[in-house]
Parts: sequence; structure tokens; C-alpha cells
Amino acid sequence: MTRRSGSREPARAGTHAVGAAYTRAVPTPDPLPPDDIVARARERAAARLARDWSRADGLRAEIEAAGWHIVDRGTHFALSPAAPPTLEEAGAVRYGSAAAVPSLLDTPADARFSVHLLADDWPDDLSRALAGLRADAPDGTQVVVVANDPSPAQAAQLEPGTPDLAPVTGRAPEVVRTSARLGHATALNVGLRRAAGEIVVLADTSVEPVGDALTPLSATLADPAVAVAGGFGIVSADLRYFDEAPGPVVDAIEGYWLAFRRDDYRALGPLDEKFAFYRNLDVWWSLVLRAGPDPAVPPRGARRLELPLVRHEHRGWTALPEADRDRLSRRNFYRVLDRFRDRADDLLIARRTAANG
Repeated sequence: MTRRSGSREPARAGTHAVGAAYTRAVPTPDPLPPDDIVARARERAAARLARDWSRADGLRAEIEAAGWHIVDRGTHFALSPAAPPTLEEAGAVRYGSAAAVPSLLDTPADARFSVHLLADDWPDDLSRALAGLRADAPDGTQVVVVANDPSPAQAAQLEPGTPDLAPVTGRAPEVVRTSARLGHATALNVGLRRAAGEIVVLADTSVEPVGDALTPLSATLADPAVAVAGGFGIVSADLRYFDEAPGPVVDAIEGYWLAFRRDDYRALGPLDEKFAFYRNLDVWWSLVLRAGPDPAVPPRGARRLELPLVRHEHRGWTALPEADRDRLSRRNFYRVLDRFRDRADDLLIARRTAANG
């Protein structure tokens, strides 16, 4: 089944959707700045035009102290809200940005796998995913759960001592909490800074592991010619339409179960935090990993594996009104095109096959 990448359908048996589940609480557009902030920004623009740099710097400090970023665009400007604050209450830290999270990425890996899950609004889905990992994950598996300003029921599930935080292969899941509902890529970056495994897996809570879905990834990613692997793959002829593909060679891996090397995240990350919604982030990241830092070097591959995974309802899609789905998906679709349209002949299987006759 073929779908436009800017507006794909939910994943069900026999169908496909690109992306990892998000939440029904979609990140809202940036709020409009208050009139007094706009007035100060205009005053600052006038000061810059008059080369009164001292006054301009003072006004910038006032604007930023009020919680707004200002970006100069010639003689114009743009205002956006600053990141939410990082808060500490009763010894528990809740982070407002990925950059505020202490990073393990520059320390030696001490696990084989690091599985990352986002917790937001559906406790039963998270419980199911964690239970599958607890039953079948191989030794040396770390689990990181990002509590992305979750619903009260989801937050209660992640309190210390609850059944869902029972150890996975002898290691309790690490919960990283946010102080506000962050966009999808930002929330993933929050957890990825705590990755301790040599292989990182972005896992969706709509997916249930029913066996060891990690060990085969290790063997595949041992091949330096492979950059990304997972349980669900897609191909495209033009970066605009994507089809689910049996593999093993595919163009991109869907975010339901997407694996890559921790070292590659260090070298090529973080994820672009403009992806506030999940759609097409997995395509973008798969292609970033495959393309690498040097366009003169041939791209690495993506491999879809047969893994013991069951997909359930994709609530991040089904909980949204259709207009929101389309609007948010389309923004991300253009981010993929803007980044990779000039490398389509390198990266897409169909293009390479056609070029080789």
C-alpha cells in the first residue's frame, strides 16, 4: 500500500505508517509573545539600526529574562519561547530540555542494548512493552523511559517501586522526567543522552516484543556497511511516497523498532528538535545515519529483519483529528525533502537500480 509521506495512515495488520507513537497531547504551536515583549523587540530593532549596541544588548537581556528568544533576520526579528525550566522537587529532577540532562554518551558503554520508550498518556501500552522486554530481553539490556510530562495515570505507573519498574535483565528501568510536554524529537534526545548500550533501539509502546527482538540486531549492526536496522522497513522512489517492504534491504526503518549504534548518535546526532510530531522523523534519522557526515562516501545500508514483534493500535495517530495529522505530518515531510532531495539517487534503492540498468 502506497501513501503520501506527508499524510500516512495508522499501522494495522498489513499496512504501514512511518514514525513512532506520539501522544494525544500534540505540541501546540508556539504562543504569541505578549505586547510588551513585542514592543521591546521593536525597540531593540530600532537600536540596532541606529548602531546603539549597548541599548540593543540590554533589551535582548530583558527579552530573554522574560522567557523569550529573539533571532535577528536582517532588519526584522523572530520571537520564540525559551525552553521550559528544569525543576527539582523533593530531590527529583524534571528536565525542560535535552541539553539539561547529564549525558552518558562520552562514557564507555556498559550495556549491549539501550531500549528507549516514551511514556505520555497510555499506561497499558507502556506496561505491555515493558513486560515483553522483561520476559525476553537478552542480558546486558538497559531500558530508559522518558516520562514526557505524562498523564496522572501514567505518572503513577512510574513511581519508584511500581511493578512496571521491576528490573529488566537485572537492571531497573531508568526514568527521566520532563517538566513540560516536549516535542517528539526533543523527548527522544532527553532519553538518548542516558544511553549506555552499544546499540540503541527506539521502541514504540504500540509494539509488543514477544521474543528476543534485540540479539538479531547486534549481528546485523556488526556489519560496518549497515547503519540502521529494525523490524519494519520502507522504500521510496522519490522521497514523497513510501511503501512497506519485506526487505531485507530497505531505504529506511520505521520508528516502531529502530536500531543504530550509540557511536553514530554521538557523531551524527542529536535528532532535529524541529520534529515536534513523530511523523517522518524515522525517515529523516534513517537517512541521516545512512548518509553519514561525508557526501563523498557511499551511503551505508538499512536492513529490515524478521523480529518477534506485534504491532497494536497506533494511538499517536488514531487519537488525533485528521486535520492535525495532515498539518503536522506535512511540516516534517518537507524537512525530509529539504535535507535529502539532492541525495535521492544515492540513498534510494529504486534510483540506484534504475541507474545501473
